[in-house]
Amino acid sequence: QDLGSRLIVREGNPEDEIDRIIAETGAEAIFAQADISPYARSRDEAVQKNLPLQLTEGLTIQPLQAVRKQNGDPYTVYSPYSRSWRALPSPERVQLYTQPERIHTPKDVESLPLPDLPYHNKAAFPPGESAARKRLEHFAFSNDGPIARYHEERDRPDLEGTSKLSPYLRLGIVSPRHVGARAALAAERGESEGSRRGAETFLNELIWREFFIDILYHFPEVREHSFRPNLRRIAWSNNISDFDAWCRGETGYPIVDAAMIQLLKTGWMHNRLRMVVASFLVKDLLIDWRWGEKWFMQHLIDGDPAANNGGWQWAAGTGTDAAPYFRIFNPVLQGKKFDPDGNFVRTWIPALEHVPTRFVHEPWVMSETQQRESGCQIGKHYPAPIVDHSWARERVLTAYQEARSRYENQTASGGTN
Repeated sequence: QDLGSRLIVREGNPEDEIDRIIAETGAEAIFAQADISPYARSRDEAVQKNLPLQLTEGLTIQPLQAVRKQNGDPYTVYSPYSRSWRALPSPERVQLYTQPERIHTPKDVESLPLPDLPYHNKAAFPPGESAARKRLEHFAFSNDGPIARYHEERDRPDLEGTSKLSPYLRLGIVSPRHVGARAALAAERGESEGSRRGAETFLNELIWREFFIDILYHFPEVREHSFRPNLRRIAWSNNISDFDAWCRGETGYPIVDAAMIQLLKTGWMHNRLRMVVASFLVKDLLIDWRWGEKWFMQHLIDGDPAANNGGWQWAAGTGTDAAPYFRIFNPVLQGKKFDPDGNFVRTWIPALEHVPTRFVHEPWVMSETQQRESGCQIGKHYPAPIVDHSWARERVLTAYQEARSRYENQTASGGTN
């Protein structure tokens, strides 16, 4: 707006709307960043058939087709992908563009108003490129910035240990190449081995992002089913009441509930907690990971089809570079380890405000007297656990083992899964 331009918002069939904008503006070409989700690819292919659409790189730091095995096949395991990624020449340092004095935009181009999303925490995620650049500089370049401690604090939801750049990366407000260059520079300039390790750990997370993008590009079927064929027919419980309790943050497990409430109120969730709540839904409640994947996409402001699917399949043990299916997070121990003083859960669950720290992640073990004294009576002020973790662990192990056995038997008999 400062440069005399504005954002044009249209709703409708992309091909039709872009064709109208070309007619209204006299434009000779359309430039857009290439995307990789099945929907985006089919949309862009349809537009390219009749309109002068030119797609550019930019979704990833390394070009999408650059990280390959020697035989040209894509990687399906993270570690060798990461080694191959790092072996490639580093993209040149990103120079911020020179801002033009004015952007000439016809005044009579119609536009819908920007939609308002009032439930998102705009204080936590102010929109715009300036806000994104300021956040990146604070994280990666300020004196003793958070990136220097990233390897130590990134799993702590009670601390400001992450970059919180994911919404800006997802929406194209900041370039991943720019972020990657800043991380590499921080690793080079780190004053100590610890600070350099923090920057390297952050860069590693950016490579994970690109790995999941690569997987979705080459294996778009992961949006529909598990990558691992032997885990495509798990006998899910899919209890609606349990799922609703998980969605509302009323499972009776504080670290799970606090994370889900954070998601509902801000549109964002700490990455460690994404793994915790995903494990709880799949492993404790025996609910299909696709239910959780969809719920996240409906509520996350950084909801990315590739990263979201990759994360859910990792937690479920059904993906490419998945956690072993028998790895099951204990929600109590996760809370105690990563929110040791209970500050995070108290932030989002007022009923636990006065619960002693030794009980804050398992308030149901308090005696009735302790519950009254803390003002948190189980079943009245805070729900009792909806499932026993130990029992649930045995149930899900049995379900996964049975799915694997069925697949092996079908394969041995020449059947298909």
